[in-house]
Amino acid sequence: MTSRYHRLDRFLSNRLQISRSNLRLLLAAGRVQVNDEVERDRQRRIGPFDVVVCDGEILQATRARYLMINKPPAVVSATCDDHHHTVLDLLPEDQREGLHLAGRLDFNSTGLVLLTNDGDWSRQLSQPENQVRKHYRVTVEKPLTEEYVAAFSEGMWFEYEGIVTRPAELTIRSACEADVWLCEGRYHQIKRMFGRFDNKVLTLHRVVPPL
Repeated sequence: MTSRYHRLDRFLSNRLQISRSNLRLLLAAGRVQVNDEVERDRQRRIGPFDVVVCDGEILQATRARYLMINKPPAVVSATCDDHHHTVLDLLPEDQREGLHLAGRLDFNSTGLVLLTNDGDWSRQLSQPENQVRKHYRVTVEKPLTEEYVAAFSEGMWFEYEGIVTRPAELTIRSACEADVWLCEGRYHQIKRMFGRFDNKVLTLHRVVPPL
């Protein structure tokens, strides 16, 4: 994977098309600012969301954006689709550029979906080893029992992927409603886990965590 971070001298050389000697003079004179502070270190690492200014001219000023969307049913977790409305369509057109999804929900599932232009952040969020817990409110067709709680906490064998799911937490709220917490997001994972009990998921809503 190509790094999105570059040394300041390389960044300035590419943008300004100047020699190394002139570049050193530029930095020594304090004519370059990074994030509103004078920067003289040519080895400073510049990321995609650092603001770089030289002699008052903005060379880079992309800001990181992180949005929470409450996805309704019948909306696709995608940035474009020829047949259905997408999560991106829920935003004003002038706010969509450069955004991608950090995680997905099924077509008829509802609740929290994250959008960002920060690829590093979304990749970290999606890695199971980072243990980011996701909370879901689920209603099912048949009554729940403590057997579900035990099975979810032990993990389940998914033959298609050839893996055992990570332990999940299930709390029964009422006869046919439960809260589920996962640290991973396999394809249709919650529906497949309840499917082991031949119990159909009727609604699935991802809950916004405490802020």
